[in-house]
Amino acid sequence: MESTAPKSPAGGLQITLVTHSYWPEQSPPQRRWTAMIKEFSHSGWDVDVVTPVAHYPFGRRALPRWMAGRPFRLRNGQFTEKILHVPYLRHGNSRAARLMDQCYSAFLSVPAGMMVRKPDVVIVTAPGLPSLAAGYVLAKLRRVPLIVEMRDAWPDLARDARLVQGSVKSVVEHVVDFVQHRADLVVTVTEGFAATLRARGVRNVETVSNGVHLDAIPVVGPPEPEREVFEALYLGNHGESQKLDVAIRASALVGDSMHLHMVGHGTQRPALEKLARELKAPVTFHPPLTGDDMLERYSSADTCIVSLRDDWKSFETTVPSKTYEVLAIGRHITAVVRGEAARIVSDAEAGDIVASDPEELAALWRELAADRGRLVRNGDSRQWVKANAEYEQLAGRYMEIISELLAETGRSR
Repeated sequence: MESTAPKSPAGGLQITLVTHSYWPEQSPPQRRWTAMIKEFSHSGWDVDVVTPVAHYPFGRRALPRWMAGRPFRLRNGQFTEKILHVPYLRHGNSRAARLMDQCYSAFLSVPAGMMVRKPDVVIVTAPGLPSLAAGYVLAKLRRVPLIVEMRDAWPDLARDARLVQGSVKSVVEHVVDFVQHRADLVVTVTEGFAATLRARGVRNVETVSNGVHLDAIPVVGPPEPEREVFEALYLGNHGESQKLDVAIRASALVGDSMHLHMVGHGTQRPALEKLARELKAPVTFHPPLTGDDMLERYSSADTCIVSLRDDWKSFETTVPSKTYEVLAIGRHITAVVRGEAARIVSDAEAGDIVASDPEELAALWRELAADRGRLVRNGDSRQWVKANAEYEQLAGRYMEIISELLAETGRSR
């Protein structure tokens, strides 16, 4: 089944990336790996991406077939990467259906991974968790090192979300733990989770955080010095992890002197829309936005919300990926987060950290509306991003640790 396509140019490396979501979808793994591959291509590194036909986030193909991809047909990506799509199972919002879909696509990713060019290394990015097993098997079949990238704190998150209950480890936990301990390298996106894995005996762990391309993100001007209605913006996933009902309840407490804009999609959005109607909260829901439409929302906002629920311990070592974009934009941040995410907002002097409590959040927004000078930022947050979370530097770091791994295993060119 192995392809006869030529290897990458001398000096460059060949990578097979297994991921549950990639371009033309708009998703966290897509944003991260589109940015990484853009930088990898500048150094002559080639990447073959094995991913399902585009169906995120609604569980069905929402794009024309020529855009979404066709199963087992190789196509060009946005840069130098090649993309090989695998089939998927249509599904709704239920966890069981999504898991079945991910298992199905992960199973088919193994033969698909044998159809692309032989790599120097296999990288699998999770979640989705079934992809871990596919990456492990594929690396064994190809006889190359395996890099496991954990973008969330799994399997800890499974316990917090009560996907796993009781004292006996679930099959999911066993698989995640098995692959993490047998990977040649585990890459995390936060230092906190890297420390957690090292404490558990995972032998080779590095951190390459999420980030942004600063040249693609303009700086918006300061908010208006006087304004009758205070405006808050949330832009991102509307899921269980974000606990966005707190923001809606807080907006209802503040009342008509503020307006909350919610941009995005997610499993909890219908329930959040219902809650807003019941409370008669000053909330407007928007579909996902890009380009000028997204910039307009940022420019209109007085503060941007970054939120993670505070009753899941795993989120103490989690940083929402949108945090870096908001830092780069330069807007005041209402940070409903703890742990590492709170530390970043504090270090960047980017805004206010508040408990996940409607009354405390409402009190903060009233204070900000009364003292609008607190909304004006000094540009330190963008400088923090430039120093710590610019994708050009992050990709360079990633390339260094991949090269070091291959040198250690005797597989460097």
